[in-house]
Amino acid sequence: MRSPPNAVTHGAPAASGTAARTEDHPTRQRRKEARPQELLDAALELFVEKGFAATRAEEVAQRAGVSKGTLYLYYPSKEELFKAVVRQNLGSLIAEGKEAVAQFAGRSADLLVELMLTWWERIGRTRAAGIHKIIIAEVRNFPELAQFYADEVIVPADELFCAVVQRGVTSGEFRDLPLHETAQALMAPMIFLALHQHSVGACPMQGCATLDPESMLRTHLDLVLHGLQTRAAAADETIHRATQAAPVTPVAPVAPVAD
Repeated sequence: MRSPPNAVTHGAPAASGTAARTEDHPTRQRRKEARPQELLDAALELFVEKGFAATRAEEVAQRAGVSKGTLYLYYPSKEELFKAVVRQNLGSLIAEGKEAVAQFAGRSADLLVELMLTWWERIGRTRAAGIHKIIIAEVRNFPELAQFYADEVIVPADELFCAVVQRGVTSGEFRDLPLHETAQALMAPMIFLALHQHSVGACPMQGCATLDPESMLRTHLDLVLHGLQTRAAAADETIHRATQAAPVTPVAPVAPVAD
């Protein structure tokens, strides 16, 4: 005799196809939501490792664990994928910097230090610093990407640093120097550090001094601030440092752990 429709046979009941799909749905949904970020992470790694021209879309898809067709669902071309990488890693930080300038209530010198050290933490010491090398080495062959980079990074970054310098000039803290030229002078060593990290800095070499990026950045800031500040502001800075300096407590050496 045939079992009635929907009767349970052979022991424990089996979940229906619909139920099984429902149980799996949250996992699949989380995976789908994470996919754009996984693609951007894979793209950044490959672009920095191989360069823009040498990186193929299928390589990005493979590293992200998806098909090439899936990649194109999110990013219709390699150029659009690269633009998304730039926006996420550079464009977003510049936007945050502009918000910081609008909300900052302290001295312009402190604001400048905060912006540049934040750049080092978020970009300079990370894989994202390699984007600068890609732009300088390859963008001449991709005019559309050159214009995109100018619109999304160069112009906004120039506006950001011009705003900080103008803020200092208006308050009497900084000398009245040409804004755009000053902004370029501020940014140039940062770009150099990014290039160094992903070129000669990544190669073991003998006979030349080792570059300490953080020390260089702080030296650059020291030179810049002494060049920017008016005499009155420099005097105030000396007083500020003297009153803010705290005694350094020596750290006791850690005893070696016995085997």
